[in-house]
Amino acid sequence: MSVAVVFPGQGTQQPGMGAPWMDHPAWSLVARAEAALGEPLAPLLLDAPAEQLARTREAQLAVLLTSLVAWEAVRPLVEPVAFAGHSLGQVTALVAAGALPLEDGVRFAARRAELTQAAADHHPGRMAALLGATLEQAEAACAAAPGGCWVANDNAPGQVVIAGTPDGVDAGAARARELGVRKVMPLNVGGAFHTPLMAEAATALERELADLPLSPPSVPVVSNDDAGAHDDVDGWRRRLADHVTVPVRWRPSMETLVALGADRFLEVGHGSMLAGLAKRAVPDVTVQGVAAPDDLPALAEVR
Repeated sequence: MSVAVVFPGQGTQQPGMGAPWMDHPAWSLVARAEAALGEPLAPLLLDAPAEQLARTREAQLAVLLTSLVAWEAVRPLVEPVAFAGHSLGQVTALVAAGALPLEDGVRFAARRAELTQAAADHHPGRMAALLGATLEQAEAACAAAPGGCWVANDNAPGQVVIAGTPDGVDAGAARARELGVRKVMPLNVGGAFHTPLMAEAATALERELADLPLSPPSVPVVSNDDAGAHDDVDGWRRRLADHVTVPVRWRPSMETLVALGADRFLEVGHGSMLAGLAKRAVPDVTVQGVAAPDDLPALAEVR
């Protein structure tokens, strides 16, 4: 049995999602993250209300930390063949793989959130999921608004996200309906992430990444931008900057994990979003979730 470890991204946050880990030794990571960032973070995992967790920076720090606490508990129990993470989860994956120290990873995630939200404030945009759409339909829908609408997430068959300017997304959504897409669902996010509207953030991230201490990962990390498996160092500086302006290619990323030999995915962190996407894209793969300490005993069979 070969296991790939996958980490969720923004959108999986929920009030109290870190509470089950409070009494577990892995919770010590929260204090390390707080010291690194110089601010309290435990409240984000324990009692922050939904409206606070809807904000980009708070949401991403909460998701990142919950996943890393869970991974700290899982780490001695599994030997993955590869890691991957959806959007923000890619930063989590690099920390888990030893490519990025915890403290630097937390600071980078916070800065990434700040810069992408600043870009979104300068260039307002929206995102919408096209449910039941093929990638080709989504691309055709975006063609209704050249320079204003793009594919942002290729998540799984029947689940593609478009993003862009408000007018661009409206035009893309209208065209999608004309093409027979059964449902267009607006997403509650703060901008058109993973599109060229994030170019200012990418430029600023290049400067941040120049001094970020990176090491070769323990096993390959599959990148969202090209769905390739990478175990280098400097290439990640480019990938992490470009990442905010290009689509999340999660469907082909899952296919890459299978090509690396994984027949089981371990979804580490809150929720089961990635399990749902895997069921659509790689249905022969078993997905186990670790969202709380009660999920740990089931890992005995994974090793």
